[in-house]
Amino acid sequence: MADKAIDMRGERKEAFVSGIWKANPLFVSLLGFCPALAVTTSFESAFGMAILFTLVLLGSNVCVSLLRKLIPEEITTPCYIVIIATFVTVVKMLCEAFLPELYTSLGVFLSLLVVNCIVLGRSEAYASKNTVLNSALDALGNGIGFGWAICLIALVREILGTGQLTFGKVFTFIPEYSLPLLKVDGVYDLSIEFFQRSIGGFLVLGIALAIIAAIDIHKRDKARVDALLAKKRAAAQEGAN
Repeated sequence: MADKAIDMRGERKEAFVSGIWKANPLFVSLLGFCPALAVTTSFESAFGMAILFTLVLLGSNVCVSLLRKLIPEEITTPCYIVIIATFVTVVKMLCEAFLPELYTSLGVFLSLLVVNCIVLGRSEAYASKNTVLNSALDALGNGIGFGWAICLIALVREILGTGQLTFGKVFTFIPEYSLPLLKVDGVYDLSIEFFQRSIGGFLVLGIALAIIAAIDIHKRDKARVDALLAKKRAAAQEGAN
């Protein structure tokens, strides 16, 4: 029983942690490029999309997991799309009612969550085969993973593209404030408008992917070197004996 409980905890931890880094939807699985480039011109918009995306993914994963034994195999995909569309509609209505500026800034990309490959992919690949708790943890992990990825891209694009960070423009319940970072005394403006355009988003995303690939390669090389050194030490010790 103890071993089974440990295995379950390990499985749940893996379901949550995997999507944050090891199987990050954007930086590793290379999914969700469309919203990643479209809504990352400002940090606030990206943060809002991250929250709404996580809510849709969490709701759809939990619902699919609950109904997984009741949905006929022949119509699984249409049923998943209906479930996802329901949660997207609810989230859209709530966003339009309480955060109209965020709703306007996200535009059609909020509606496109219905056919988002990450949401549909997690429903088919994970939620349809796992328990409700594991599916919820998987949704939270992937939501956080996608969220920090697009927020990082938005942070870089907004700073380089506008020279400042603006808060309160989308989330109007907080006072509006701009933090100048590349503007000196209102005279020198070091911002580059290029980063506010789509091509600038591609560039920032490409650089991020290159850095992550370099980190992964370094880790793999280090692991191979450590394994070879361990073999040599074991061989040397065996020869000494």
